[in-house]
Amino acid sequence: SLLSLLSLLSPRGSAGSSCPSGCICASNLLSCSRANLSVVPAPLPRFCSVLDLSHNNVSRLRGDWAPARLPHLHTLLLSHNALAFVSTEAFGHVPHLRHLDLSSNRLRALDENLFSALGELEVLLLYNNEISSVDRTAFEDLARLRKLYLGRNRIARFPLELLREGSRLPQLALLDLSANRLRSVPAAELQALPAWLRDRLYLHDNPLACDCPLYQLLARGHRRRLSAVVDFQEELRCFPPGAGTAVPVLGTAGRRLLNCSEAREAVLEAHLGDSVTLGCDSRWQGVRGRHWLTPTGDKVVAGGDSGGNGSVALLANGSLELRELRAEDSGTYACWVVGPAANETVYVELLVHNFTLHGPHDTLNTAYTTLVGCILSVVLVLIYLYLTPCRCCCCRGGAEKAPGPRDDSINSSVLSTTPNHGQHGGAAPEGHGGGPGQNGRFKGGGTPPLPPRQGPKAQRKVSDPDSVSSVFSDTPIVV
Repeated sequence: SLLSLLSLLSPRGSAGSSCPSGCICASNLLSCSRANLSVVPAPLPRFCSVLDLSHNNVSRLRGDWAPARLPHLHTLLLSHNALAFVSTEAFGHVPHLRHLDLSSNRLRALDENLFSALGELEVLLLYNNEISSVDRTAFEDLARLRKLYLGRNRIARFPLELLREGSRLPQLALLDLSANRLRSVPAAELQALPAWLRDRLYLHDNPLACDCPLYQLLARGHRRRLSAVVDFQEELRCFPPGAGTAVPVLGTAGRRLLNCSEAREAVLEAHLGDSVTLGCDSRWQGVRGRHWLTPTGDKVVAGGDSGGNGSVALLANGSLELRELRAEDSGTYACWVVGPAANETVYVELLVHNFTLHGPHDTLNTAYTTLVGCILSVVLVLIYLYLTPCRCCCCRGGAEKAPGPRDDSINSSVLSTTPNHGQHGGAAPEGHGGGPGQNGRFKGGGTPPLPPRQGPKAQRKVSDPDSVSSVFSDTPIVV
């Protein structure tokens, strides 16, 4: 009986009682790796925060794999299984999941709203599957997703518009599309992506078709030392037209076959409401094959307008005119020039500051300063009215205490905006060196006489209570 009681009270015994058969439980960690499982074990302890089901034979993940809600689960590892089906309701009981590993399985498609219930997901691993179809809503509502691994699949087209819009995956900082079946990429849209995302946009080991936009995209990334280009420069290959052998995009052979020139870059700053002209300063003059691509991927040609309201137009000299700038007009604009000897690209990075150069911004500063000055004035007046020490109206023996000489007060008249007032009929002495001046100071050469001593207590100097005043006494407050 004693041994049974001790086994029930011991932490090891309680953990073993709730730990699924064939698994190992350690605190809030549950490891069922390499347990030859074909289904998820049940029941699962509610306190579980990390669940490792890797290296098993689980083939389907239904909506009821976790019958009870697992409020603490933040990491789910299902790699190296035989998963061929994942229900769209499979993650309803794990809303706080942050790390999901579905790599090295047999998934073939990412269906509509597959991961929409995982609003807190940060890392999603889907590499080494058989994925060939990706629905553009599969990653809906993943506002916190930072890393998405889709390498080593069969993807021929990925909805890169999810990156361009910026609202679907706003925090995405890494996208791995390497070793897939991509034959082309929207170079203009990728050029408009932030540098911190292009630095971790992996496109190597894809059967890309060689063209100048692809070369310009990678050449620019190489100049800026982006990791996705520099670290995998040899693996970034493309197939020239009519050739069956891939060549390095940034190699000498690739450049000679494509006849592409180096891109040129410029930076221009402007403010809201301004009108600017982006010059296409090409080395080739008099060419007609010239057009612009905006940060949103829209093509601007002669006589066309991509702004919808006449705000964007291509001028006769090849420059791009932008009128009434908005904050969303910021980004990289590309001018494509087809010359007699080579193709050339000019990139202009436009920075639109979110305030106008003159007007509302300066007015806001002035109004803010004036408001602070008014608040400070009110505080000083309240201090003067309510925090000034009160004079005692009566003393022992019925005699009123007379104020000491003003020259003895360390709180001299430096905090007052109004003259001192006599209190309880106790006016300042008259006929001794002139009348009272501003702030209660006496004019003339004399000083007010000391009151007659009335005993030991009369020798004590009393600070003038009316001496608490304003620092700005004789001048107005200026902000």
